[in-house]
Amino acid sequence: MEIIDILLTANFWAAALRIATPLIFGVLGALICERAGVLNLGIEGIFTAGAMAGWMAVWLGAGLWGGVLVAALAGGFFGLIHAILTVPLGLSQHVSGIGVTLLATSLSYFTYRTALPDVTSPPRIIPFQPLDIPILSDLPFIGPALFSQTALTMLALVMVFVTGWVLYRTPLGLAIRAVGDNPSAVEAQGLSVYALRIGAVVAGSALMAVGGAFLTMSAFDAFFFGMINGRGWVCIALTVFASWRPGKALLGALLFGAFDAFQVRLQTEVGAFLPSQVFLMMPYLLSIAALIIVARKADYPKALLVPWFKGQR
Repeated sequence: MEIIDILLTANFWAAALRIATPLIFGVLGALICERAGVLNLGIEGIFTAGAMAGWMAVWLGAGLWGGVLVAALAGGFFGLIHAILTVPLGLSQHVSGIGVTLLATSLSYFTYRTALPDVTSPPRIIPFQPLDIPILSDLPFIGPALFSQTALTMLALVMVFVTGWVLYRTPLGLAIRAVGDNPSAVEAQGLSVYALRIGAVVAGSALMAVGGAFLTMSAFDAFFFGMINGRGWVCIALTVFASWRPGKALLGALLFGAFDAFQVRLQTEVGAFLPSQVFLMMPYLLSIAALIIVARKADYPKALLVPWFKGQR
């Protein structure tokens, strides 16, 4: 199959969208946090916590959507820890985020080992199944590429529009964007900077955790160590690539998903001539190149990483 033929198949774009789905959740979550002025480097651990908590809840009988809710609550919990440390206490957002990643990852692995001490292979669950939407799923090309995904992928796409609408069409979104640019002006309007920032970090972290839950409840059917594989850090980079805008966040996630899906298919074409590691690093190299091109003109939130205390001018 020629390279151009790979890019023109519905199966390729269906795979790209599946790969992009956890990144969409993660980038939206990071975007919300950073729009409010808080960098959340706890995302890698929050992904892990969401993946484990969602899978464990389904395994214990909570149901698939119950698992999604549990994952979101787990993410919100770790987001609250990060928010308390960085917003009212004003501690380093970098140090706190790394600490949350270590805490969430270690606690997830500990919980797994404690609950299943004698298990050599993780128990399987019945994950979300691809949807079969009448008429839409049968459309040429776009049907199998877009309308034959799982419910969580469709939810991720919906959340792009919901996040954009909230940020740019509601007073709450205006307040979140303002608190990430000029928190003193927000306080002068009688709004609570602490409440807005903490709420944004908790909500963003809940979205990140749902991205992790996608891996165990849709892409796979079990939880295993190392499954996040750096996706959280990719989301941090994609947030800059997206210039903190939901629409561009979707584009960046799809771009990375397409790079990843392409390298898998390219291995079958020329894999005999190059080591497999060359193909595995391709999506990351291409993403770094795209980030370099875009990041120089990125309009970042002015108060990002800047601690703020009540009464400060």
